[in-house]
Amino acid sequence: MGGDLAPKPEVEGAIKAASSLDVKIVLVGKEDVLRRELALHPNAHGLPIKIHHASEVVTMEDSAAKSFRGKKDSSIRVACRMQRDGEVHGVVSAGNTGACMATAKMVQGMIRGVDRPALASALPTAKRKPVVLVDVGANVDSSAEMLAQFAVMGEIYSRIIFRNSSPRVGILSIGEEEHKGNELTRAATPLLKAMPINFIGNVEGRDIYTGEVDVVVCDGFIGNVALKVSEGLVDMIKNMLQESLAETVTRKIGYVLSRAAYRDFRKRVDYSEYGGAPLLGVKGVNIICHGRSNANAIKNAIRVAAEFAGSKVTEKIAAELDGVASSKVAGK
Repeated sequence: MGGDLAPKPEVEGAIKAASSLDVKIVLVGKEDVLRRELALHPNAHGLPIKIHHASEVVTMEDSAAKSFRGKKDSSIRVACRMQRDGEVHGVVSAGNTGACMATAKMVQGMIRGVDRPALASALPTAKRKPVVLVDVGANVDSSAEMLAQFAVMGEIYSRIIFRNSSPRVGILSIGEEEHKGNELTRAATPLLKAMPINFIGNVEGRDIYTGEVDVVVCDGFIGNVALKVSEGLVDMIKNMLQESLAETVTRKIGYVLSRAAYRDFRKRVDYSEYGGAPLLGVKGVNIICHGRSNANAIKNAIRVAAEFAGSKVTEKIAAELDGVASSKVAGK
């Protein structure tokens, strides 16, 4: 209920998902509002979509603490509670990111061995296989130990969801040499080397899109800046290409071919094709979407949630982190 245009794209996305994916949907929010929105879609009749009433809404202006303490019947809290109690297998939200993270952490709890949850975003690369950037905004300040945890979680995400047998993991820095970077990246490097992952060392911002690295680890402040700069750049390039096509293409066949190439490009870089960002480290499946997500983004976020639940990503993260902890104990 908390997205910029809620609940229109959420309902439309749920209908698309229920129509094309093997999933059952529970819309959580104000029942009368959701029923009115569903009634606008005759094709929703007969689909596996239910409504679960929640009387309160967390707005984008609400602080995470205020929303958790003061709105105990908010749609995000009710949804997280349903997941904790086994009534649903995953939660998708385009609402207040801070509130979503705080609520998931407090209601569902954290995986043992994870200090804080991290947001992982899939970005397109030149080799057509997504790179996982983690963290993209859950933690403004991170410790070296947290970066090591992010690396393990991101590696598992890449391995299971994108089927990379041995994902290459790098830490985002200002140079490839190990001595370059800030105090955090230098402190995290030996920890990452000790992890049971294919750690390739420092990577630079430009390396994110080459396809030569599968998982890029950073603190949430840097990751969010990198993500937002990338989104702004993609929007600018799309607009420039569209303008150039309209201004320079005169022959009909050339226009048709150029438009086809442009549509392919737009699909490759469209954030809505990747759905949302999984919140790694909590006990459950939580996918957090842009506040401005359209129906296609919601549908794909539901697809990602179903893949996470079906592949038991959360359970595998817990098991591998337990293995890392046991190895450290044995080493001592």
